[in-house]
Amino acid sequence: MSGMNRRHWLTLGVLALGFGVARAASRGNAIADADSEAIELLYGLTLPDVDGQSVALARLRGHPAVANFWATWCPPCVEEMPELSDISDEFRARQLQIVGIGIDSASNIRQFTRKTPVRYPLLVAGNSGLALMRRLGNTAGALPFTIVLARDGSVAWRTLGRFRTPDLRGAIARVL
Repeated sequence: MSGMNRRHWLTLGVLALGFGVARAASRGNAIADADSEAIELLYGLTLPDVDGQSVALARLRGHPAVANFWATWCPPCVEEMPELSDISDEFRARQLQIVGIGIDSASNIRQFTRKTPVRYPLLVAGNSGLALMRRLGNTAGALPFTIVLARDGSVAWRTLGRFRTPDLRGAIARVL
């Protein structure tokens, strides 16, 4: 397949994904309750960062946290990253943990970070992250998907699609 055909299919895929998110959201069924074991699964993960170093997500336990599921090919995901970096800087002293969980390949994420600096950890989940997103309530399996966790591990807030910064900030304020 030529480069032009790949770009064409990738563009169609991104448009279809966006349409799917919009349609699911409009029907009100894009986000369901997280299953009872989903947070423990999240805390139990150890994922590589962009340098291949293992990062245990158990480090989120006991802290207010934001987990943002994203991909390099997802425009709204990329748009959120500067805001997440700013929020990470602003609330670091209050122990807020932010982590980006990439539904992408390590090489794509590594290449992305060379062009786009991010000031919070980016981890590589690949396609296995899709199953976790669904268990966390993202029935559409679409990106971006952001959750805010309270210190006790409960899901305080979730959103599918590009978050609204005031909504995210409000959710963070409630768990700090």
